[in-house]
Amino acid sequence: MAAAQTEHEVPKSMLCPKFLHANSTSHTGPFSAIAELIDNAYNTDAKQIWIDKTQIKDIECLTFMDNGNGLNYELMHGMLSDKKVVNDKHPTGIDGNVFKSGSMHLGKDAIVLSKSKNDLVMEEHLASLTDILEHSPFNTEEELLTELRAIESSCSSTGTRIIIWNLRRTSSGKPAIDFITDRYDISYSL
Repeated sequence: MAAAQTEHEVPKSMLCPKFLHANSTSHTGPFSAIAELIDNAYNTDAKQIWIDKTQIKDIECLTFMDNGNGLNYELMHGMLSDKKVVNDKHPTGIDGNVFKSGSMHLGKDAIVLSKSKNDLVMEEHLASLTDILEHSPFNTEEELLTELRAIESSCSSTGTRIIIWNLRRTSSGKPAIDFITDRYDISYSL
């Protein structure tokens, strides 16, 4: 499916939210979703990946950060678009579903921040900022830049940071991933 344009001329995925939900059910539990996201990080030549639970404005979030090569604008947009076979070459990831199925299994919303060596911020990409500030936990450009600077704290000038929120909950309303029972380990609730 081709990308549509928002009112700001920002490419928007044409994937239906129902597809994203159905796709997220391909995982038997959160750990297979986490494994997919880890595998994605290592595909960008990451040497290290950090997974953490954090609070952003009282919103419980999962973060995945790596010190890989980072993603340019086209690769990031491709994470949410349908993948096409070009010249008999299949795109990275099985049907391009790794990020979509993994992140949407863990939570309902995600943002991807990335720094690569050769990617430049172009004026037409700045319109994305308006949409990000409107639909994410970040209300100001400075709050967003703080999250982007976390990549530099990994002793690398490049890398990717994924923040997932509206985390999956059990039928009883408890978080599907238990971070509290054992503070040195996480467990999974049905």
